[in-house]
Amino acid sequence: MLTTEQLLAQRRQKDDFFRRHPQSPLTDAQQAAFSGLRYYPPNPALDLIVEVTPFADQEEIVVETTTGDVRHYTRYGEFRFMVDGVEARLTIYDTPHGWFLPFVDAGVNVETYGAGRYIDPEELPGGKFHIDFNLAYNPYCAYNDAYSCPLTPFENRLKVAIRAGEMLPGDWAK
Repeated sequence: MLTTEQLLAQRRQKDDFFRRHPQSPLTDAQQAAFSGLRYYPPNPALDLIVEVTPFADQEEIVVETTTGDVRHYTRYGEFRFMVDGVEARLTIYDTPHGWFLPFVDAGVNVETYGAGRYIDPEELPGGKFHIDFNLAYNPYCAYNDAYSCPLTPFENRLKVAIRAGEMLPGDWAK
């Protein structure tokens, strides 16, 4: 679990990467106008250790991307958690690149990116995972249409706002 200072330092490093690095997802014009990513304030209540219930049938699903391509993921298991007194449920996917947790929350298209945000869950012993919503990030396609990003499966669309992590990009992204 990150301290607030570590989280803020990580955010500054990401801003610097977006602003200066040649592998930034931003175009040259966006980098010139970049004023920093927008984040919710750190929210320790959304830094969770959760118990994941594996699915009996860990089926492979096909997920469409923002460019019409497809990706194949395995539905691994689900976990439940509380947000502002409301129970929420999300599915974790197993991918060729590791664990993947895409989600869309109730702030979609107002506070958060429409295609969803992502978290890279950390597997812990005993069927548990570390899920830190403060680390929720926008896929690169939120900034640049040249990227192909998986769309969040319907089962991971929440009716509650997750006010942690990255928000919609600022005006510099247009």
